[in-house]
Amino acid sequence: MRPSVPRAKLLELIVSLPPCTVGMAACSGAHHWARLFAAHGHTVRLMAPKFVAPYRLSGKRGKNDAADAAAICEAVQRPNMPVVPVKSIDQQSRLMVHRARQGFVEQRTATLNRVRGLLSELGIVLPPKAATVKREAASPLEDLPGHANLVIGDLLSEIHRLDERSVRQFCAWLGLVPGQYSSGGKTRLGRITKAGDAFLRSLLVMGARAVLNAAPGKHDSISRWAVQLAERRGYWRAVAAIAAKNARLAWAALTKAERFVVPA
Repeated sequence: MRPSVPRAKLLELIVSLPPCTVGMAACSGAHHWARLFAAHGHTVRLMAPKFVAPYRLSGKRGKNDAADAAAICEAVQRPNMPVVPVKSIDQQSRLMVHRARQGFVEQRTATLNRVRGLLSELGIVLPPKAATVKREAASPLEDLPGHANLVIGDLLSEIHRLDERSVRQFCAWLGLVPGQYSSGGKTRLGRITKAGDAFLRSLLVMGARAVLNAAPGKHDSISRWAVQLAERRGYWRAVAAIAAKNARLAWAALTKAERFVVPA
């Protein structure tokens, strides 16, 4: 039998079957369906597509739904076939943060290369290092002819925005950003989300408390900012803000491979 099952009726069909082994290729949406099928008593085995492809009798040129299903049926019966563990919703939500951040990183790299390519048309050749491109591209900005000034300026602003987004994604992953309760065009921010790694977040919070407790006796810019923040917003909000700031500083130091120097 080769039944054609619409997506909307797939779960209904699987629920009507007696408990059995369901084989699937680990593709987009596979973990969602695996959780649903397992909740109804079925044993789900996810397999990497590269391990399923050799069992497709029609080869690369004969790829279709029926051929893929037959290949999965053959592959799932192999006793030594490696399977992919089914991810929970929490695991997938954490992966979304990494994938979103990776997207921002790729956009930033593409924008930097675009700046280098456009400036090379004007005889300005820059090395691929990000810090050098941002510094050297901004210096001749006022001297660029025509629309070049506007275009390069917009691209540099986009790079700056993407730099900030990558850092914010890291803080969101640590759970150090406030949760939103917004509707009707009104923005309402609540407590921090406390998502991500609880142990790493606790270390940052303890470090932030140490910074805030020692800040009144110091005169550097970070200590003055911490004291003013605590007076204006309260102790615990200041601790959360300092922890987020420290996380961003740590992220910047790691990604740029540079030492952190406390400003005078």
